[in-house]
Amino acid sequence: MATRFDPFAEMDRLLGQMFTSERASVAMPMDLYRVGDHYVLHVDLPGVDPGSIDVNVEDRTLTIRAQRSAASEQGDAQWLTRERAVGTYARQLTVGRGLALDQISATYTDGVLTLTIPVAEEAKPRKISVMHGTSEPHTITAESTPAQG
Repeated sequence: MATRFDPFAEMDRLLGQMFTSERASVAMPMDLYRVGDHYVLHVDLPGVDPGSIDVNVEDRTLTIRAQRSAASEQGDAQWLTRERAVGTYARQLTVGRGLALDQISATYTDGVLTLTIPVAEEAKPRKISVMHGTSEPHTITAESTPAQG
């Protein structure tokens, strides 16, 4: 069984507890795969207000931001446990060349943000046809002209 080790996860957790009164999640789990001539990115954002989701592309950096508020901010509530992180989520991805960044589409359904990123036309693989020469031999003839002089 493989174990995934993130040396910075514990440090992020500790710093988050020291500098905020509530735990802020730095994780924004995602899946990325290619289907045909486009990439699909699924980002888990459960409980996020759809109006707070911001997707931005600048140069080759794709930035996703979202806000999740606390379920109850009642002053007289006595919390027994509070594990659901609130606050602003942010994730930046550097994307390679060959993508049509001006044609990205986004949907948010059932707590999952889905981005569809098409491959640019100039980056798509294409077939180059090869012309076949004729199988008949060609004879090259030349006529000589008398030298003038």
